[in-house]
Amino acid sequence: MTDHPKSDFLRVLTERGFVADCTDRRGLDAALAGGQVPAYIGFDATAASLHVGSLIQIMMLRWLQNTGHKPLILMGGGTTKVGDPSFRTEDRPLLSAEQIGTNISGIRQVFAKYLRFGGDDTGAVMLDNAEWLDGLEYLGFLRDTGRHFSVNRMLSFESVKSRFDRAQHLSFLEFNYMILQAYDFLELNRRHRCVLQMGGSDQWGNIVSGIDLIRRVARQEVYGLTSPLLTTADGAKMGKTATGAVWLNADMCPPYAFWQFWRNTADADVGRFLRLYTELPLAECARLGALGGAEINEAKVVLANEATTLCHGAEAAVAAAATAREVFDRGGVGDDLPTVELRAGEIGAGVSVVRLFVQAGLAGTGKEARRLIAEGGARLNDAPLTDAGLMIDADRLSEPIKLSAGRKRHALVRLGG
Repeated sequence: MTDHPKSDFLRVLTERGFVADCTDRRGLDAALAGGQVPAYIGFDATAASLHVGSLIQIMMLRWLQNTGHKPLILMGGGTTKVGDPSFRTEDRPLLSAEQIGTNISGIRQVFAKYLRFGGDDTGAVMLDNAEWLDGLEYLGFLRDTGRHFSVNRMLSFESVKSRFDRAQHLSFLEFNYMILQAYDFLELNRRHRCVLQMGGSDQWGNIVSGIDLIRRVARQEVYGLTSPLLTTADGAKMGKTATGAVWLNADMCPPYAFWQFWRNTADADVGRFLRLYTELPLAECARLGALGGAEINEAKVVLANEATTLCHGAEAAVAAAATAREVFDRGGVGDDLPTVELRAGEIGAGVSVVRLFVQAGLAGTGKEARRLIAEGGARLNDAPLTDAGLMIDADRLSEPIKLSAGRKRHALVRLGG
C-alpha cells in the first residue's frame, strides 16, 4: 500500500516498523478508520512467562488499545496440548492441563503490565481456546470444519514445507495445529466480532487459513497482519542470550538483568529497538539511534530505562540504572544485581566457582563457565579469575562476592539466612 494509512493504528505500526505483511492493507485500513476493530494475537502457554521474543506482539496489542481498538489475547490452553510446528525442528514437549493452567496464570501477569483490562469498549480481554477446543467432537469437527481445508495447500505453506524439505519429523498431531488455529479465528469472529488476527510472520500460513475458513463458513471479510521475525544485528534470535531466554516476569528474570539486556544492545539495533519497544516519539528514536561513538551508550541507557519502565515500572528502571552506575562507573557491587543465596549447610567444604557462574545465570552450562574462565572473561570481585577448579567456602562468603562475565554481566553470591 503506497497511500499513507488513514487509521492511526496502521500508521503507527507502519512508521515504527511493525508490519511485515498484510492480507489486504486497504481493506484493513478502511475498517480501522471506520470504527473500533477487535483484534487478537494467540500465545501458547508453553512456559510460565513470555519472553522478549514475544514483546513485539505485545507492543502491537498495546498500540491497538492506545489507538482506540480492542485487544483480544487468546491463550492456547487447547492448542498448547498439540504444539505449533511452525519453523520448528522437532515436536514440542506435551504439557499437562495443570501445567498449562499454571503457565496461563503467569502469562496474565505479563499482559497486566502492558494492557488495560476492564469492561469498557477498549478494555483488553484474555480468552482461552480450551473453552471451545476441549469440547469438540472429532467426527463432527472433521465434517463441519475439516472439509474446508486442502491438504495440498497446507503442505505448501513454508512453516510446514520447511520441515519436509529438511526431512524432519512432523506428527499428525502437529499437522492439525493449522486447522485448530483457523477455527480459533472463526470462534473469535462469532463470539467477539473479531476481524483481525496478528502474529509473527511465521504465522502467515495459519492466519491465511483462518481467513479462508471465515470466508467459506461466515461469508465475511477479515484480515491478517504479521510482524517481522526479528534477529539482532549479529544474527541472534531476539530475546535469546548465551544463558537462555530473557523472560518478562520478574521472578524468572530480575529487572536488573532485563535492564542490562537492553543496555547491551548492539549499536546498529538501537534506533530500531527504540521504535519497536518504547513509545518515544519517532524523531527522538531517530536522534538517539543516529548517535555515534561513546554517545550511543546514552541512547542504550534510554532504551533500557524505557523498556524496563514498561515491563517492571519506573521504580525498577531507576533502581537498575543506579545499580549499573555503581557497578560500571564506580566499580562497586550494586544493590540490585542478580543474587544467588547459599545456605551454610549446602556449602560443606566448598562450592565450585563454575557451579556458581551457572547458578548466577552468567553461563549456561559448566562447560561454558570453564571456557569463560579459560579465555579470561571471568572475574571474581573485579579481579581476573583463572582457576576453574576454585572452591568457595563459607569463610570466603562472610561478605558477598561479585562474579562477572565480561564487562557487562554481573551477579552476587552471598550466604542466606
